[in-house]
Formats: sequence, C-alpha cells, structure tokens
Amino acid sequence: MSLAHRVIIGALTACLLLPVGAAAESARSLQKEFPKLDVTRSAISLRELQSGGVPRDGIPAILDPMFVPVREVTGLGEDEPVIFLVGSCGAFAFPYRILIWHEIVHHDQCGVPVAVTYCPLCNTSMVFDRRVDGTVLSFGTSGRLRNSDLVMYDHQTESLWQQFTGEAIVGLQVGKTLNVVPARIEAWHLFREEFPNGRVLVPPAWGRSAYGQTPYEGYDSAPEPFLFQGKMPRGIDPMARVVRVGTSAWSLTYVRKNSPVLTADGLRIEWQEGQNSVMDRAAISRGRDVGNVRVTREGSDVDYSVDFAFAYRAFYPDGELVK
Repeated sequence: MSLAHRVIIGALTACLLLPVGAAAESARSLQKEFPKLDVTRSAISLRELQSGGVPRDGIPAILDPMFVPVREVTGLGEDEPVIFLVGSCGAFAFPYRILIWHEIVHHDQCGVPVAVTYCPLCNTSMVFDRRVDGTVLSFGTSGRLRNSDLVMYDHQTESLWQQFTGEAIVGLQVGKTLNVVPARIEAWHLFREEFPNGRVLVPPAWGRSAYGQTPYEGYDSAPEPFLFQGKMPRGIDPMARVVRVGTSAWSLTYVRKNSPVLTADGLRIEWQEGQNSVMDRAAISRGRDVGNVRVTREGSDVDYSVDFAFAYRAFYPDGELVK
C-alpha cells in the first residue's frame, strides 16, 4: 500500500468516526481546539469545514527556517520543483520536497514577513504577506479542510484562513484578506543556474519526514479528488492542472500547446518542459514531467498558482477557464 493510500485511509477513517451530530457541533469542537476563535463571526457555514485526519498543527509549519547557499545543496533532483522569491536581499528557494510535509513556511523576504504555503490536495501554492492592519501574524495548520483546501489559523486570534484565496473565513479577522506576494515555481536546476548565489531552505533540525519522498504517490492521476464534496468541473478532468491568475485560469494543456499565451491585459504565460510532479512517483525526483510555468506582465513576475481544476472551480464557480 502506498504512502498516499495510507494517508487517505487514515484521514477518511477519522472522518467516518465522527459522531452523527458532528456537523451541528462543529462550533463547539472548534472552540475546544481553538479557545481564542470567535466562532460567531463566520463568512462560511461551519458545515463546510472537514477534518483532514490530523489535529491542529498535526502538519507542523516551519516558523524558523534554515537556509544554505546553493553551492551547498545536495540530494535535490535536477527537475524537482522549488518555489522562490527574489528581491534586493537575494533569491530564496523553497523545495517542494519540504513544503509537501510542512505546508507553511515563515520567512522574512527583504523586510517583508511572508508565509510560503502549499496545499498538496489542491496543488495550490501561495505566498502571503503576513502583515494585517499593522500586525505581523504567524500561521499554523488547523487540521481542517474546505473544498479539500488547507485551512490555516493565525496564532494571534486563532482566526481561520483559506489558503486558496488568503481570506479569513472564521473569527475576528473575517473580512480581511492577505496580500499575495509574487513568486516563481520552477525546477531546481533553473533556479540554480539563474541564481548561483541564492539560498535554499533545508529541512528543520527537528524534522523527521521522508524528505524527497511524497506521501501523495499517484494522487494527481487519481480519478477524483480526496475529501471533496462539491461539484466536479465540466469539460475538464477534475485533477487537470490549471494556471490561475486572479479569478481567471488556463488549462496547463492549453498553455503548453500555445506557449506563450498572451492576454489582452498584458499577461504573458509561458511553459517550458522539465519539472517533476510531486504527486506521481514515490520519489519526487522520478515524478513525470509537468513542466515549468512563468507568468509576467511587462517583464515583471505576476502572482499565480497551478491548481487542480476541481479546486479552481470550487472557489471561482463563475471564473473564466480557458481549456
């Protein structure tokens, strides 16, 4: 049995063991686990939240990251993906072989406190500015999902935040949205070649995960998503990748066939071969090639994510999707 199957069965079992009245009692259970959370303020129905099979912080965020120079990195496959930030202070890369086990990494990028986040179940990568109304927030994993997407919580108010959109969905922060910071997702060798003086995230000293292996083997070729109760998208495989910019998206197949894709509002969406899927083979470095995507406007990077189609349609049911 693959790691992915064990993860999925364990989480599904946890959900099936919930009492019949669990949905109605979700406010009570949330407050028990998050005593500072104001459950009376909610932008969603609490019934939309599901257990991901792990408790609060069961997937531990990295709050104090460690980096090493590019020249000291060993073991990363040439085509393994990294998400990276570039600024006056340098370039910092976050390998997905680490993100897939921790989902949230805190970082100070040239004076801007950010959270680098990744939800494997939706394949969604977002980098957020952690400042809200002059306060720097820190985040952890809540153990909850909504539309199969990671729900984060902040340590300061224990409000719940949707990783896909950056919106606060339950608690004192409802009505607030985190600002997105543009980042690029490319193969390790591309980052290394462009930024030979860059720095790269390494596993925390306390980490005990099988870095380099994926706990989601075969997930991106599954017939349907895990722990998703919404409607499946029409005209596209729910597990197909789409490139999302704002509320619009283009299927990865379309981008690959038509690269570069040029839009009326000045976007340039490019595809280049040579990036491993992190949810295909057990060893990430052996995952099939899904390619690299870059999105720019007038030469400057634009924030984007490469999501599964089901997740895009769940959060943006009326969004424009070019297939």
